[in-house]
Amino acid sequence: MSDTSHEPATEQADPTPGSPTDRTTSFVAARRRSLLGALFLMATSAIGPGFITQTATFTQQLGAAFAFGILVSILLDLAIQLNVWRMITLTGKRASVLANQALPGSGYVLAVLIVFGGLIFNIGNTAGAGLGLNALFGLDPRLGGALSAAIAIAIFLAKRAGAVVDRVVVVAGLVMIVLTVIVAILSGPPVGDALRQTVLPDTVSFATITTIVGGTVGGYITYAGAHKLLDSGTAGPEHVREVDRAAVSGIVVTGIMRYVLFLAILGVVASGVVLDVAGNPAGDAFGAAAGEAGLRIFGAVFWIAAITSVIGSAYTSVSFLPVFSARIAGRTADLWTVGFILVSLAVYLLVGTAPATLLVFVGGVNGLILPIGLTLFMYIGWFRGTLLGDVRYPRWLLVVGTLATVVTWYMAVNAVGPIFDLLSA
Repeated sequence: MSDTSHEPATEQADPTPGSPTDRTTSFVAARRRSLLGALFLMATSAIGPGFITQTATFTQQLGAAFAFGILVSILLDLAIQLNVWRMITLTGKRASVLANQALPGSGYVLAVLIVFGGLIFNIGNTAGAGLGLNALFGLDPRLGGALSAAIAIAIFLAKRAGAVVDRVVVVAGLVMIVLTVIVAILSGPPVGDALRQTVLPDTVSFATITTIVGGTVGGYITYAGAHKLLDSGTAGPEHVREVDRAAVSGIVVTGIMRYVLFLAILGVVASGVVLDVAGNPAGDAFGAAAGEAGLRIFGAVFWIAAITSVIGSAYTSVSFLPVFSARIAGRTADLWTVGFILVSLAVYLLVGTAPATLLVFVGGVNGLILPIGLTLFMYIGWFRGTLLGDVRYPRWLLVVGTLATVVTWYMAVNAVGPIFDLLSA
């Protein structure tokens, strides 16, 4: 994704348009916008239509116990994102390039897995966009998917695509949170039971946790914000603190959104409403909570989640391709991103898999891909620390990241069968 402004800057202001300090102030504003954009790109990617559908499906199945799965996903997010974002921005190298330097050939494998997982994710995101516009305006889901893909393509073809994406994901993310809070208040969830089962669940499902982790931090999502920061020029040890703040802030935003969404749906399920998990379970929940208005709010939330995830998935997946050819950069990368979106749309239109089932399945697949990339990064941290420069990498962060990696491997091994059973359900 092309963007501009990479010159050093200070915070001094100067009223004279075009003066050095005026350009400096503009750069500082652009840097802040890019940090906020990276934060929300990760956050909106982690709260895509897959997560919304998964939340409705698993809340119907597990009730308040699903809160434990959300807590685990947030803790794993922290361990994963803090390590991955820090390593990538410390070195100033994309994940696939860094992996190749640590273990020759591994970067190519990682790139293939991320692009494959991102493509599957984007097919689901396109399906989700179609579902959102169907609920909002009554459009045929396939037509809605095609229209949404066209909007995403227009964004990437804009002259300053990077700046446009930053603004789109921030505004869209805030609107999505506000609308969901309204529905959560209207649904009247059993908050006390939800809080108890957040730490003491009545039941635990590895397949559920793997799927939800995959849908919120699996596959491309792990690297979305970090690669966006590289494109904005945020690299090097001098940016460690602001990178950590952006990563933690992004996870806090996603954590709040996940829990609010869960409470909104739990209130409906606890009242005795049975959601159609094979159809449009989240739409059922919003409709039951607020009637016709709730269904329209669902459409808006779902479409926003989908269109921002289409942007995040396409951008991040293509950001792995330069490891194969240095020519895939700048405007050329934007064109590859457009092609990625078109392929995703074509597969969705041809396959015609039930959107809700597809959205749950893609999270599971990316949950299976997740531990492979984490293992590479933990290998770099423990055994190839020289690649990270002269800074002392926090040992506690490596320990936490390694524990998260072991947990994701354990969950992935136990969840393979149930995840692929979803396609035959």
